[in-house]
Amino acid sequence: MGACASSQSEIRSRSPSSSTIKIIDNDGKLQELKQPIKAGDITAKNPDSFLCSSESMYLGMCIPHVPEEEELQLDQIYFLLPQCQAHKPLSLPHLCSLAVKASSALGLASFPVSESHGYVRVSLFPVENLWPWKCRN
Repeated sequence: MGACASSQSEIRSRSPSSSTIKIIDNDGKLQELKQPIKAGDITAKNPDSFLCSSESMYLGMCIPHVPEEEELQLDQIYFLLPQCQAHKPLSLPHLCSLAVKASSALGLASFPVSESHGYVRVSLFPVENLWPWKCRN
C-alpha cells in the first residue's frame, strides 16, 4: 500500500468565539485577527506570498489574489500562499492539502472518535505526496 502520514489530536470542545479573520500560511499556521485589515498590510509583511480567499478557489483555475487594497472580512478564511503558485491552475491534490491545513489549523475534525480515549488517529495522505505543490528552488 505505501506509508501514510497520520496525526493524533486531542478532542477539543469549541465554544462560540468572537468573529475573526483567519489567515492560514503555507506552513499551516493560523493567524486570527479581530479587526478588519487590508490585504496589502498582510502581504507587505510576507513579500514572497499572496493572499487568496477560501471562497474564490476553483479546480483547474488560477488562484485569484485578494487585491492589496481590499479589506479582509471577519468570519472569512484566507490562505497566504507562495508567489510561485500565483499563476498555476489549482489541482485537486493542492486543494486537498489546503483543506487538510485549514482543518488542522482550525481544530476541526469530522472523524469518528472513541469517547473512552479522547483521541483520534487519522491517516490523511501518502507520504510521498505530502506537499507536491511546494515551490522548487
